[in-house]
Amino acid sequence: MSKQQRDTINQMLRDAPFDLGGDVSVQRPLLEQMLTGHPLADDVSTTPDELAGVPVIFIKIAETEPTGVIFHVHGGGFALGSADSSVGFASDLARKAGMSAVTVDYRLAPEHPYPAAIQDVTAAYQALLEREGAGTQIVVTGESAGGNLAVELLIAGKEHGLEMPAALALFSPMADLAATGESFTTKAEVDPNITAAAIRTRANDYLNGTDSKDPLVSPIYADLTGLPPMLIQAGSHEALLDDATRLATRAAADDVAVTLDITPGVSHVFQAFNAMLDEGDDALSRAAAFLQDHVEPLVTA
Repeated sequence: MSKQQRDTINQMLRDAPFDLGGDVSVQRPLLEQMLTGHPLADDVSTTPDELAGVPVIFIKIAETEPTGVIFHVHGGGFALGSADSSVGFASDLARKAGMSAVTVDYRLAPEHPYPAAIQDVTAAYQALLEREGAGTQIVVTGESAGGNLAVELLIAGKEHGLEMPAALALFSPMADLAATGESFTTKAEVDPNITAAAIRTRANDYLNGTDSKDPLVSPIYADLTGLPPMLIQAGSHEALLDDATRLATRAAADDVAVTLDITPGVSHVFQAFNAMLDEGDDALSRAAAFLQDHVEPLVTA
């Protein structure tokens, strides 16, 4: 694990023109360029499609007989990002886990505020359940705002009898849209690109008047009883650190089997830099092993 690697990535993020809280018309193409600037690995194939009318991208890894499917929800503060820009992250996780994946192009705020995104994610997940035949073959993952939507999918879904997936993995989740965590202050100097102001701007766009402490938008205020085994990963140098730790505490209090995995000295969704950061590659391997451990083995005739 290299301090030089961490320093290089931190400087790259500080120097980047991207601003999570900036004008979406400017920031959307910047983020897409950042996340899709490198070609996908040669073993990755993608197929644009729809699930229940929601645009998605199916991902396959060559020479892999998938043991399950990853249902991935991208980040971007509810206002940025896309299924396409998350293919790199999702495919790296899928390769390590020996699974296929699908990423969801949910509607973005501020044009489409709450509940548009969660409606899209729920509809796509339900359609995937029908396609796969059982939740035991599906794992749900999400990073940042996608982590929020991933867990909120299941919080709302359990009230409506939605079949749970085998497991849930969250990477630096936005779990408190009221942004009350102390880490917004204590980690402000070491987080290279996420600020409390940016989180509040994007949360306000998404909420559009909805109470930021409503359990259906901020999972740390929700009853998590009945959710599947959960992995939460975060870095010790991120403003959203308290969102991760408080969500884990909430899950534990509600009898959810939860694993909290904090990597020191790294920032928001550091796993996305797995190709150039040892800590990112190691964390993604741990996440893949967690997912593998919970998917029910395929029964063959």
